[in-house]
Amino acid sequence: MTWLGVGFALAGIAAPLAAAPAGGGLTKLSRSTQALSGDVRVTRAADAVTIDWPAGSAVRGELVLSLQRDRPLIQSVAIGGRAVLSGVDPAGVVTVGTRDLKQGWTVFFDNPRERPFEAFPLTLRRDGISVRKDGGYTKVTVGGAAAGPFSGTFEFTIYPGSPLIRAAMVMSTQRPATAYTFDAGLTAPTSAAMPWRSIAYTDLTDTLVRREGADARRPAAAPEVRARMIVAEGAAGGALAIVPPPHQFFYPVDYANNDNSAWYGSDYRVLAGRTGFGVRQTLEGDRRWVPWVNAKPGTMQDMGIFYLADQGDAATVSQAALALTRGDRFKALAGHRTFTSHYHVEHAVDFLNRARFQQSTGVPAGLETPEFVSRFKAMNVEIVHLAELHLGNKELDRAGDRLTLLKTIHGETARLSDDQLLLLPGEEPNVHLGGHWLSMFPKPVYWTLDRKEGQPFVEDDPVLGKVYHVGSSDDVLKLMEVERGLMWTAHPRIKSSFGFPDAYREAPFFKSDRFLGGAWKAMPSDLSEPRLGSRVLDLLDDMNNWAAGPGERKITPGEVDVFQIDRRSELYAHMNVNYLRLNGPLPTHAGGWSSVLDAVRGGHFFTTTGEVLIPSFTVDGAQSGETAAAGTRAKVRATIEWTFPLAFAEIVSGDGTRVFRDRIDLTDGAPFGSRTITREIDLGGRKWARLEVWDVAANGAFTQPVFLDRR
Repeated sequence: MTWLGVGFALAGIAAPLAAAPAGGGLTKLSRSTQALSGDVRVTRAADAVTIDWPAGSAVRGELVLSLQRDRPLIQSVAIGGRAVLSGVDPAGVVTVGTRDLKQGWTVFFDNPRERPFEAFPLTLRRDGISVRKDGGYTKVTVGGAAAGPFSGTFEFTIYPGSPLIRAAMVMSTQRPATAYTFDAGLTAPTSAAMPWRSIAYTDLTDTLVRREGADARRPAAAPEVRARMIVAEGAAGGALAIVPPPHQFFYPVDYANNDNSAWYGSDYRVLAGRTGFGVRQTLEGDRRWVPWVNAKPGTMQDMGIFYLADQGDAATVSQAALALTRGDRFKALAGHRTFTSHYHVEHAVDFLNRARFQQSTGVPAGLETPEFVSRFKAMNVEIVHLAELHLGNKELDRAGDRLTLLKTIHGETARLSDDQLLLLPGEEPNVHLGGHWLSMFPKPVYWTLDRKEGQPFVEDDPVLGKVYHVGSSDDVLKLMEVERGLMWTAHPRIKSSFGFPDAYREAPFFKSDRFLGGAWKAMPSDLSEPRLGSRVLDLLDDMNNWAAGPGERKITPGEVDVFQIDRRSELYAHMNVNYLRLNGPLPTHAGGWSSVLDAVRGGHFFTTTGEVLIPSFTVDGAQSGETAAAGTRAKVRATIEWTFPLAFAEIVSGDGTRVFRDRIDLTDGAPFGSRTITREIDLGGRKWARLEVWDVAANGAFTQPVFLDRR
């Protein structure tokens, strides 16, 4: 196989986007002698190469690439024998800024947008095209890709059994301290006949909007869209959606705003002389901390999106794309309840302020059913743990004293809970321990954070009952022990927990079984990694290697950590959820929710972005959070479900010092499937083992550990 050359180009050339170099000529085509998987066929004509594959039930997909450099790279994309789009080029804009490395690369509190930055178009020299087997998939690599200081290749990935095509700028830079964003899509010259009859998207009223004719090639616009995608309807029928990876594409911010994540029209940003459509990473984010994406020097940044072709129209391809995220909804799973944590909706403060201004003694107008409640129910999120009172003292004092705020939280979480949603009081108190942390109790608890000298630890209030006062880490631990509460590090090793929980790993409260561990979220963003959230997955492994005995074992639930939620929010992209092993009806506010804390503390759950599920996982018959009698060889068994094509699984284990990874290739199956994985592996000397499963969009799921008893 002949390897392709890697090109580099600077910005500022005319008609920059993927335009063929002057002079034309044929691109060199090479292919591996290794047979392709899944009935993928490659044929060559004089000036084009055609890749066709089984794209679903009795339907084949087809990607035709021109070898003629002075013609558009994508001669056509077809599905079921019908060409949906023809004569288009991959589009890309990479915006390059500079990272503040005061805290290294594991950073959230940064704003590259406030320092000089520059946007560069993708250029493709097209000095070679190769076709090769990539596990069960097929990779088509186009050489000579560049965007400013980034250089590398452009890659298409074909997935047998699916109409999806992954299209990615795979490039690296040696520029130091680089943070970036990227936009991607498809374009054609503005002067050429338009390759589509309309551009379509679903707006925030859930209405399908079509921009036809001249309206589709007007000066570029970035509309607010539902479900993150944008669609071109072909001139001769069919439709093609551009779909970003639903979680990987959106770098983390505090507010899950709908940030105009799609674009269409002419002269978009630096794409002069082109008309097109695609998706974009916002430069402004929520206008607070906007960290962009990490690009450590030399790392291969895989800036990928998906093309999804369909024989129908914009409505049918949108439904096909939404199926990949289960309709932006978390699937109901027998024997499990969906649990999510860390939401700063500040409902209690809002409630008290509105009641004061409306002079209301009941529920203030407008808060009968808050929008965040409706959003959670629509997504089949069944148990929600809040993180209230995360405001400044001035804002809190204006709303009411602490005990009044707590009473409002308890009353409102009870009122808003029903047989579909259990809303739980919770707080991010951030006192006495170090860094930021969350609290969770199995029933309403009243406590203050600033115990005065001589003030008792607990006293009886004639209205509220027991009121605790904490003034130290010892007090916090005592409270958690008395009330059987849990505490854990919020956003460990990043944000205001930078350096934690490592800094207090020897503290009595951390070693206690009341200290759960740290919470998982996919930050920071780094597109050189095939998984999300390595920061906390590594911490989970470290904490259980630190553990000297069963009482010190640690657990890592997923957290979301966003602020206000309403009907406009792009919530799903920022979400993950924990599937707790809970049988029977949803626990009630009136009856208490100790079973929820037991499941969380026990590690009886898996965490997922939603697309990959792990309904069961055992090591020698023991489930996550349980203890298996350990021999040298162990039988690992897991049942998994997925939507996007899968990439790999890893059985991760530790011996108290080191971490081991047994990788399982999962590229041999079609999308929308289920299977059972069984492996017998050597776990000799190990203390724990867990499972991760990841798909081709970096969506994933992971279990808590099974602990191994070697007495």
